[in-house]
Amino acid sequence: MNVCIPRVAAIHDLAGFGRTSLMVVIPVFSTLGIQVCPLPTAVLSTGTSGFADFRFADLTEHMASFLEHWKELGLRFDAIYSGFLGSSRQVEIVADCIEHCRKPGALVVVDPVLGDNGQLEPTMNMDMVERMRWLTQKATCITPNLTEAALLLDEPYPFQAESRGMEDSKLRDWLYRLTDNGPETAVITSVPAGNKRRSAVVAYQRKCRRFWRVDCDYIPADFPGTGDTFTSVLTGSVLQGDSLPLAMDRAVQFVSLCIRAAFGHCAPCREGSFLERTLGSLSAPVTNSSYALWEEVHDE
Repeated sequence: MNVCIPRVAAIHDLAGFGRTSLMVVIPVFSTLGIQVCPLPTAVLSTGTSGFADFRFADLTEHMASFLEHWKELGLRFDAIYSGFLGSSRQVEIVADCIEHCRKPGALVVVDPVLGDNGQLEPTMNMDMVERMRWLTQKATCITPNLTEAALLLDEPYPFQAESRGMEDSKLRDWLYRLTDNGPETAVITSVPAGNKRRSAVVAYQRKCRRFWRVDCDYIPADFPGTGDTFTSVLTGSVLQGDSLPLAMDRAVQFVSLCIRAAFGHCAPCREGSFLERTLGSLSAPVTNSSYALWEEVHDE
């Protein structure tokens, strides 16, 4: 009997120390019963957040060679999921993988890792922003945080939102414009909710013209890798057959649990949240959900 196990191509970096990128992506998908096939973009000595003088090995040339072997083998994936890219040339390689290695109807998720808290990542520049805008057009789903959404749309980062929240109409406009550029679905994470104790994840699905929202308690700590964790759970849940809002809800709940596990121990934020203590919860059945239909667009 043939066993059909979903297969995802994970195009991310590998950090030797810290719970980010492939060190998060691989265990999350494996726990969800999905085969992970990594295509590493770079190898780093540590994560990029909170560590000075980290070492960075660009794997661009190796990526192209590895992908050629995949194409020779005729490998096809149920999902292609890209995250941190080490150079603008890697954008072309991801596009090549999408074109030649996706199954019909496969999910293509682009997490446009560019920055956070209103600032670019240390390894990023405006050329990468422009190339990422092009890559997101080829995705079915994108998962920027608020900073990355602003960069993709060439909008100023709304610093006032951190204290007063962001107007719902403006946030929905951003989501609509992100999908108007190509993706079927846009999800924005780390959205301040106008209350220092709350934050939100919001989304828009172009096909059904629905806006979704999941609110959560805010914990005053910044753990690297939570974006990788969120998008991995979201992607894995959709591959398991969950709806987008339920997948968002599962991802928010799991990330919150990982953060709480670390925060309660006063652990150094730069080492990431306690994924190892919480992975088992991904195998538990869904027993509650708190997502909300934020707005549904109707024809006039």
